[in-house]
Formats: sequence, structure tokens, C-alpha cells
Amino acid sequence: MSIEDKLKKLNIQLPKAPDPVGSYVASKISGNLVFISGQVPFDSDGKLIKGKVGKEVTLEQAQNAAKLCAINLLAQLKKISGDLNKVKGCIKITGYVNSIDTFVDQPKVLNGASDLISKVFGENGKHARAAVSANSLPLGAAVEVEGIFEI
Repeated sequence: MSIEDKLKKLNIQLPKAPDPVGSYVASKISGNLVFISGQVPFDSDGKLIKGKVGKEVTLEQAQNAAKLCAINLLAQLKKISGDLNKVKGCIKITGYVNSIDTFVDQPKVLNGASDLISKVFGENGKHARAAVSANSLPLGAAVEVEGIFEI
């Protein structure tokens, strides 16, 4: 089954890959690796999921935000590779969670992104990961996720 077919089966439509909001590129290929800059959680209506996890944003909302970040990672990956079927797998993702000081479930938040990537790429979607708390994120985003993929 092609990656596009898997996305359809999962009822996921990739958005237009978001443009960078600063002096950097959204993605870069080095050898057979694709490095994708941090993606924030824009929903299908273009609304950014904002707020502090553990205060205005629940764990479940943050997991959904991480999933949206992963969808934007895939959109960037498709844009630079031209075809998601060229992707051999996900190497690593790093997620940043805009959370209150006492929030300790950053890994659970990032499961939203990890689970989606694994569903899309199967065993090749299994990856190394870091889940980090942040005091603040760009545009007030609740979550930001960056990734490294092999093509």
C-alpha cells in the first residue's frame, strides 16, 4: 500500500507545507537524510493550537496538537522529496511542549506525533525521540515537533 493510500485510509489530508516564519529553511536534505524544522500545530482551518499544557491545554488536546505537528512534518517531507514513497523511514523526532513547571507527561504528549508517524510508515516509522518541556514556543504554540527522515 502506498503512503498516499495509508494517509487516505487514516483520513489524513496533508495541508500545504507551512512557510518558515523566520530566517531559516523549512527542510534540508543532506546525503540521504531530510532534516525538517520545527512544525507547530495548525489545524485544517489554519488555526494554531496555543497555550500552556497543564493549564489552558489538556493532555489530550496536546496529544492532538502533536499529531497536527506530525501532519505538518509529513507535508514538509512530501514537499522536499516530491513523493512520500521515497521515504525509507523516520530516524528521530524532537518535540517541545509549552508546559507548566509541574507538568511531567511530555513523552505522552509526543506519543500523538510518534503514533501517527508509525501508523503511516509502519515499522519504518519507529524512531528515536526526545520530549522536552519549554517555557514558551513560537507564536504561543502548545507543541512544536522537528524531525529527521531517511530517503
